[in-house]
Amino acid sequence: MRKALLATMVLMAACGSPPAATPPPTTTQAPCPNVVTAPPSTGATDEYNSWLEERSMLHQAEIAARRYSATGQMWRHPYANPQPRAASSLASVWFTAYPASTITKQGDTVLKTLGDAELWKVFKDIGISGMHTGPMKKSGGIKGKDYTPTIDGNFDRISTDIDPGFGTEAEYKALTANAKANGAIIIGDIIPGHSGKGADFRLAERGYKDYPGLYHMVEIAEKDWSLLPAVPSGRDAVNVPPATVDRLKKDGYLVGQLPRTIFYEKGVKETDWSATDVVAGADGKKRRWVYLHYFKAGQPTFNWLDPSFAAQRLVIGDALHSIGTLGESMLRLDANGFLGIEAGKTPDERAWSEGHPLSITSNQLIAGTVRKLGGFTFQELNLTLEDIKAMSSGGPDLSYDFVARPAYDHALVTGNTEFLRLMLGLEKQYNIDPAGLVHALQNHDELTLELVHFWTKHKDDTFTFHGKKVKGSALRDTVRDEMHGKLLAPNAPYNLKASNGVSCTMVSLAAAALGIQPKDWASLTSEQKKDIQRAHLLLAMFNAMQPGVFALSGWDLVGAATLPADSVKKLLADGDTRWINRGSYDLLGTSPNATKSSSDLPRAFALYGSLPEQLKTPDSFASQLKKMLDVRTKYRIFESEQIEVPNVTAEGLLVLVHRLPSKKLEVTVLNFGKKPVKESVTIAASTSGATVTDLLENKPAGKIDGKRLALDLGPHQGKVLLLE
Repeated sequence: MRKALLATMVLMAACGSPPAATPPPTTTQAPCPNVVTAPPSTGATDEYNSWLEERSMLHQAEIAARRYSATGQMWRHPYANPQPRAASSLASVWFTAYPASTITKQGDTVLKTLGDAELWKVFKDIGISGMHTGPMKKSGGIKGKDYTPTIDGNFDRISTDIDPGFGTEAEYKALTANAKANGAIIIGDIIPGHSGKGADFRLAERGYKDYPGLYHMVEIAEKDWSLLPAVPSGRDAVNVPPATVDRLKKDGYLVGQLPRTIFYEKGVKETDWSATDVVAGADGKKRRWVYLHYFKAGQPTFNWLDPSFAAQRLVIGDALHSIGTLGESMLRLDANGFLGIEAGKTPDERAWSEGHPLSITSNQLIAGTVRKLGGFTFQELNLTLEDIKAMSSGGPDLSYDFVARPAYDHALVTGNTEFLRLMLGLEKQYNIDPAGLVHALQNHDELTLELVHFWTKHKDDTFTFHGKKVKGSALRDTVRDEMHGKLLAPNAPYNLKASNGVSCTMVSLAAAALGIQPKDWASLTSEQKKDIQRAHLLLAMFNAMQPGVFALSGWDLVGAATLPADSVKKLLADGDTRWINRGSYDLLGTSPNATKSSSDLPRAFALYGSLPEQLKTPDSFASQLKKMLDVRTKYRIFESEQIEVPNVTAEGLLVLVHRLPSKKLEVTVLNFGKKPVKESVTIAASTSGATVTDLLENKPAGKIDGKRLALDLGPHQGKVLLLE
């Protein structure tokens, strides 16, 4: 066996680099398949290849790697195991920015605005200690020598350079310096699953060097081009119909259709595969490729198990640049659960593309490298609970809380915490520590209602819900139906259905939960505004009063409503409705007359107003949030251990019991219902006669009777109680 392996290695070494494309499996290969003869010089073509290579992320990664290889700085930090509590102690309250939605001062860049010293003073006053910038590196594509714009909010990265539309690298470094001066950190992004159609993809299409190995792309033999659909004029690729994918799988080209098609749109994206037009290669050969894209056609998927290991080199190089050059302390791994794929076990079975062991291995590699540099990572992974747990084994330090996010929103919308308590119970069953989670309000995405845990592996498992034993698939359908019924037209025409859930803001979700249908957002009465704010603060309290990280966005801070669909009609053309919940906002109120951001996103109606304005008023959203975060910090709730979720009688009631670092008990009580709640709840860990203090109001709140805690809550009210 060892001799055979050695012989293979010698053959590969003798033959040089991998071929530009693998011939169909039915073709007999030469003894040395990897030999590539130098293509004839083509003058302008050679110059174009060089132009692309200089701008490629793989090339930039190789330069970055040289600064770190064989140096002592790679051996100064432990890296084998995730360190969730160390990560959250670095910064336990995050502001999640969305660069394209940031309204700037006249003449200022987005980065200058986010790095404004006044903004950081306000953040420090409120209790925000970290900023997740969102993706800010150059994205989109290249056509000829022209750069084309991003097609997915800068999640189609093509360079390690800062997007000039947001500012400069010097301004980014000033942002990290201002954060540091206020005891805070900056959190960036790497996107390990795909790129945009930049220089790397254009070189891959041309069969140049290692670049085809970057992507899950397959050269289709010319004799089979007739199987592929024609590329429409003006485009560089076309979606491959399901029947054609099946045929290409049968012919040995592809692994087949995936279990689900994200952003499915009939006639636009019916599979996760697209075919290129005919492309003239660097060697003069003409080729057509079929490539994988989990998301949009402009986001080709990396191949994490190609002999060139080009994907690993590119992604690690991007991380080195973010930590070492930009000064970021933590990185989000976006869509990191889609790094492994293979054909199903039977000809009729769809491809295995989620929960694949290669994704776990790949994340361990990325997270371990970042920890070696002294940084941390968190994953935004919306899969089953066992997948979230498995991916955290040796992988990212923190995970986005997809366990509770749809569930706490469901609790508000229905006034019933049964599904939320079910999810918190499953969280404990799968040994997912809340201290390792990023508990968030709105982010740039829609309210995700895929409920993958009940959709895939556990669709036939039995759960107790609404007083009955039901299968996971039926539970999922019920929850989705309840959410869609309340959050979409005709009950809430200001929200839109998304491929994975509902496009809404926290304000528009709260309005829908309350049954508020304004003619327009400006017509809300003062009473309606108070009701919406109260519900919004309840959701903030649920997330903030847990161990781990609490994250909120600019849309949350100003109380942004959804945009009218007509105002972003062009952006919605491909079926992506998330743009209605990405309206622009002005945190400091420095540009009151601005109607849009520098990225042309219309200004959203802001229910609460700017932060300086809010902080002048004690009962504003920001002032109430500040009070909440003061308690969180003073009693180190972010470092606590969640030990109980007691049984309750009232449908809308939720009780969370935490053991603080001081060993005292903290109890968060939340009423998600529209009716007052009076109830006595058993706290198993409590001591009879223990005194109860209301921490938010800073006043005595009675004593424990036996082990019973008496509760009295108004509609959508929450309390934070200390037992001692």
